[in-house]
Amino acid sequence: MPSLILASASPRRRELLARLGIEPARVTSAEIDETPQDGELPHVYARRMAHEKAEAARDAEAHVLAGDTVVAAGRRILPKAEDEATARKCLELLSGRRHRVLSAVALRYPDGTVRAKLSETVVRFKRLSEAELAVYLAGGEWDGKAGGYAIQGAAEGLIEWIKGSHSGVMGMPLYETRLLLTSAGFKLA
Repeated sequence: MPSLILASASPRRRELLARLGIEPARVTSAEIDETPQDGELPHVYARRMAHEKAEAARDAEAHVLAGDTVVAAGRRILPKAEDEATARKCLELLSGRRHRVLSAVALRYPDGTVRAKLSETVVRFKRLSEAELAVYLAGGEWDGKAGGYAIQGAAEGLIEWIKGSHSGVMGMPLYETRLLLTSAGFKLA
């Protein structure tokens, strides 16, 4: 079976990859500039980030798998919440409305070829009361999360419905990832 490098320090991506029966030979963090370009659409940004992360971790003897997840309200790309104030702004914006979660995954082959897939999921939050918002923020799950929430935690109880990939909202769409890996010769669970 080919060798695989996971270009992500995210424990969620590693956990999701394990659900496919894959343990990467190595895990590395791809340090790139993640600033959106002026006027860049969310789906273009997600694909570009996944591609750039795969390129940054390139290896001449292994496949490199990278991903990026973007929370978008309309054409607006929401930031990764690095502080509680940012998380609050994101959640207030998402409260009671639909938004999209775009999760791109890119697989770089040892010869330099890069193949990518994109998952788009629509998520609707309930209208959040101040008390619900305060409790969620106090839990700290928002830290470092796109749009200020993690669906695999307490935020799942605040979501009325989703249409699309639950694993994509977590950070790695397993259906799309499976397609990329099987086409590259990986044997999956």
